[in-house]
Amino acid sequence: MSEENRSRVDEITDRVIESFDNCPSDRLTTILKALTYHLHQFAKEVSLTTEEWMAGIDFLMATGKISNDKRNEFILLSDLLGLSSLQVAINERADEATESTVLGPFFVEGSREFENGDDISQGASGESTFVSIKITDAEGEAMGGVTVDVWGADADGFYDVQYPGDKLFNRGRFVSDAEGRVFFWSILPVAYPVPSDGPGGALLKATSRCNMRPAHLHFALVKNGFSQVVTHLFVDGDPYLGRDAVFGERDSLICQFLEVAGDPEADDAKLRTNHYEIEHSFRMARG
Repeated sequence: MSEENRSRVDEITDRVIESFDNCPSDRLTTILKALTYHLHQFAKEVSLTTEEWMAGIDFLMATGKISNDKRNEFILLSDLLGLSSLQVAINERADEATESTVLGPFFVEGSREFENGDDISQGASGESTFVSIKITDAEGEAMGGVTVDVWGADADGFYDVQYPGDKLFNRGRFVSDAEGRVFFWSILPVAYPVPSDGPGGALLKATSRCNMRPAHLHFALVKNGFSQVVTHLFVDGDPYLGRDAVFGERDSLICQFLEVAGDPEADDAKLRTNHYEIEHSFRMARG
């Protein structure tokens, strides 16, 4: 690139950055100026061609077209590029709260409400698993009244919203009791590939990257006056730990899902058959 052309290129960047000077929001000004600077630096660094620029535009258009109220391909793309995990790490308060991780593309607002002891699997395929969690604040005091969303895939590695129709399974919302407890029946998490039928899958294939997520169960904890916790519980021993396609694994979230023999004399029919059990504690920080 000639010096004259380089000067013209830099002038374009400067003019765009200056165009935000009159923005009434200081925070929006900071974000847009930084975004413009780094986006332009990227294009300069790789000497972005017209064909490559157009391919990127087409990729984003395809990402938008496949996204809907049940599947957010932009979140998946953010996950695959590590931006989701980076944003979580920048903002989390791991010294006071359970480590957070990615939300993922299959969270659904307004899940069905369940009571402690209910079965959220709703007939989904998988090995029966009893999940028991306790929620405390940073000082270890039990937290009642916490809204807890839970969701996970079935034994084939698919979430309910990936199937045709509107039936929801292995997904629910609870409110912790006075002792900070939430407990319910679900199914044993399994490893699964991220969706491969959209731009995200095409990106992984083009770059020969691992497309698998280690087995996990999603949680989102919310209570007024506290910072939200969005996290997973991972199954210890899963072969894809350390190779998560979305860089979401955390050592502190790897748990033992213990296989338990059925008790023929148990009152609960589910306890009479072989199943899995998991216990875990979550902490929330004031915020």
